[in-house]
Amino acid sequence: MEIVVQEYLPVIIFLGLCIVIGLALAVAPFLVAYRAPDAEKLSAYECGFNAFDDSRMKFDVRFYLVAILFIIFDLEVAFLFPWAVSFGNLGWVGFSSMMIFLAILTVGFVYEWKKGALEWD
Repeated sequence: MEIVVQEYLPVIIFLGLCIVIGLALAVAPFLVAYRAPDAEKLSAYECGFNAFDDSRMKFDVRFYLVAILFIIFDLEVAFLFPWAVSFGNLGWVGFSSMMIFLAILTVGFVYEWKKGALEWD
């Protein structure tokens, strides 16, 4: 039984530390928050003007397009990190496959650019 406790002791310490940090971060705002909001704190901060219409109004499709393009390019760039870590072990096959992948990514980016998907006008 002592061997099992020794093997799981780091996991138990880690879980305990996570619980303590989580509870501290959940309680801290209530202890250190400023409780007297003024007009500046309650003003609109994201778009610069107060809300004047229903929150269920339609958004321009460009917002969705930019979000989708960001997700696509962000996920494609995420493939570069494991490749970079194991670059020394892959050889020319790994290098050429990543160059093909980056070429396809570049062709897609140029296509979006030429179509005007990145323009706001």
